[in-house]
Parts: sequence; structure tokens; C-alpha cells
Amino acid sequence: MSKTVVHVLRHGEVYNPTQILYGRLPGFRLSELGVQMAKAAAQGLAERDVVHVVASPLERAQQTAEPIAAQFGLPVGVDERLIESANWFEGKKVSPGDGSFRDPRNWWVLRDPVTPSWGEAYVAIAERMFAALNAARVAAEGREAVLVSHQLPIWTLRRYVERKRLWHDPRRRQCGLASLTSFHFDGAKVVGIGYSEPAAHLIATSPTARTAKGA
Repeated sequence: MSKTVVHVLRHGEVYNPTQILYGRLPGFRLSELGVQMAKAAAQGLAERDVVHVVASPLERAQQTAEPIAAQFGLPVGVDERLIESANWFEGKKVSPGDGSFRDPRNWWVLRDPVTPSWGEAYVAIAERMFAALNAARVAAEGREAVLVSHQLPIWTLRRYVERKRLWHDPRRRQCGLASLTSFHFDGAKVVGIGYSEPAAHLIATSPTARTAKGA
């Protein structure tokens, strides 16, 4: 059976001066630091056998994919299944102490953390991400692919593949900015999952990146 690797990359830091949950809103692009993170991710993949690059349609994901695609002389494909999860709090401030979570009028939205009630169901996220993962595996069979997506979809995909419950504590996600979650296949079967942070040195020197809660 052929051995294939699909790297699922979270985008870099986003310019978000108003500190809102931007979700699927248009116009949110990488910050200057985020651009450097995308380049670091490309450098981290430089010695890999990448033949397929696909990204979420959102600007920040497309931007993050660009230096990788350019490095390998590939186009950046678009897969809607890689998009950020839908969220009722999109466009609102959700930071502790001054965000929408403190407003009692919003508490009804938080009634069900398992589905969850405030956004796209975890199972729906998992299924669309798994379909995108398998499509990339087929496209890059025997070689390697890169998918660029967002924190919650990537973490949900990983938990789904690992057969863990999908609802979780967001503070415990292992999915840093510009991180790579790499799925190793033997044929159609996932035989291993790796994780790396090629932009960790940039995050370590930036207070904004260390505390980033963007998706």
C-alpha cells in the first residue's frame, strides 16, 4: 500500500485590532507577524515531497498557503470543507472580563456545550474535515499534501481520527498558530499523527501571538 502524508496547517496570526471573534467574516488577513509565520511554515516543509496544496476560502488561510505553494511551484486550491466553523458569537468580543459571555442575554446560547449550541455541530465539522483530508490523500497518493484550515476544525478532526469525544476544553487544544498536524496514511488508513510548530520561535518573541485566540 502507498504511504501518504497530509499536513493540516493552521493559518498564521491575524490582524485583529478590535479583538473580535472574526470567524467566517471577510477581510481578516494575516498580520505582519502572520506573514512571517506562513513563511516559517513553508521553510519547515521545504524538504518534504509536497504535490498538493489546498486551503480554506478565507483570506488568512489562502495567504498562509501562498508561500508553500510558491515554494513547490503549485497552485493553491480551495476547499470549502476546510472553512472555519460557524459561530453565533461571530463579530462580537468574547475576551474574558469584557466580552459577550458576561451578558446574560447571551447565556441561552451557551446552554449545550456538547453539540455545541453556539455554533456548528462538532460532528458536522469532523465529517467535512475528514472528507477534505481523504480527498487530499487521494490527490497526493504516495506523496504529501498540505491543507490550510483553522484551529477548531483541525483539533476536531484530530479528535475524530483518534476516536476521542469531540467536545473538549478549548484551552487544551494542541494547535498553535502556523502549526502542522500531520496525518500519516498507509493506503487509506491513518497509521500515525504528528505535530510540529515551525513558527514557535516567532510566537515566543511576540506577546500578541502567545495570547492569540483567533481561529
